[in-house]
Amino acid sequence: MFRGFNAIVYKETIHILRDPKTLLLMLVIPGIQLTIFGYAIQMDVKHIPTAYYNLDGREASRELLDSFENTGYFDFVGQAFSDDELTGMIVDGHAKVGVKIPPDYSDSVALGRRAEVQVLIDGSDSTVAMQALNVSNAIALRKSFTAIQERFPGRSQPIESRPRVLFNPDMKTANFMVPGLIGIVMQVVTMFLTAFAVVREKENGTLEQLMVTPVSRLGLLGGKLMPYACIGAFEVCMVVLLMRFLFQVPIAGSLALLAGFSVLFLVTSLGLGLMISTIASNQVQAIQIAFLVMLPSVLLSGFMFPQESMPAPIWAIGQALPVTYFIRILRGIILRDAGFMQLWPQGIGLIVIASVLLTVSAGRFRKTLG
Repeated sequence: MFRGFNAIVYKETIHILRDPKTLLLMLVIPGIQLTIFGYAIQMDVKHIPTAYYNLDGREASRELLDSFENTGYFDFVGQAFSDDELTGMIVDGHAKVGVKIPPDYSDSVALGRRAEVQVLIDGSDSTVAMQALNVSNAIALRKSFTAIQERFPGRSQPIESRPRVLFNPDMKTANFMVPGLIGIVMQVVTMFLTAFAVVREKENGTLEQLMVTPVSRLGLLGGKLMPYACIGAFEVCMVVLLMRFLFQVPIAGSLALLAGFSVLFLVTSLGLGLMISTIASNQVQAIQIAFLVMLPSVLLSGFMFPQESMPAPIWAIGQALPVTYFIRILRGIILRDAGFMQLWPQGIGLIVIASVLLTVSAGRFRKTLG
């Protein structure tokens, strides 16, 4: 069934080693991408440029502005002296938040009346807007509670929530994003490697020459995939080490379990690249088809956006992507110390996708060359 497998592995390995520049790029690109994007992607927005329009000007209003700045989320970049000027600073992009304090703010606070402070937020960036909204509401709530305690000493808060964040208590963005980024980077790299390896044989006309040799079809496919599977395994080790020692993301679960699921994911990703290679006739077509897979992998896999909030048809597309299951596995093992019993459904998902991809690819490979 796998006749000629060793010969094809040897041929493909020699071919890879003869091009050291490409081999070097294969090995370093995942590390470079993980390093750049790991630092670049930050969900915790701080230092939001903020302008203020203080019509009160007294100590209480200045304390309120200090409360905004002391959170670390707001940096005051300018003072406005009219409503139009405050709005203009947001429109021209100089500030993303504007704080307007009314002239009777200090009097209202001193007399225990409601003081209304207007906070204008630039909604064109929803991430920044949501963070600014939550923090400004929290500041107002804390100020209100402090004022009530000063007026009625000894009274406690009627309802107190005591949340406890599990697995990532400091809520570091890197702990959440970098494991997912490993899945995205590895799928893209292995998919391109495999797709180009077979399409290049088509373009050079050497694939037909291989098919007339005694090498079996499965031996040919398996032999071409094996060297890239070894390169992918090395790349996984490298990016996991970068995650642990460069981004200081602790690994709570079993490394052996992570290695086992990583091998399964590599087989699935290589199958995806093989599928693309059976459709594309040249490397340009392979790139275009690969982009059809790459963008949904980033947006629909749960890497950045929760799948639970997606419409059912879009959610279903996400379930057909191998990286969806691998990201769940990575975050489960690395962050939550999940074991095999918690993650086996994700493994079944990868096995089903790999079986479909390899079966269809093998069928199309025979049909293409027939």
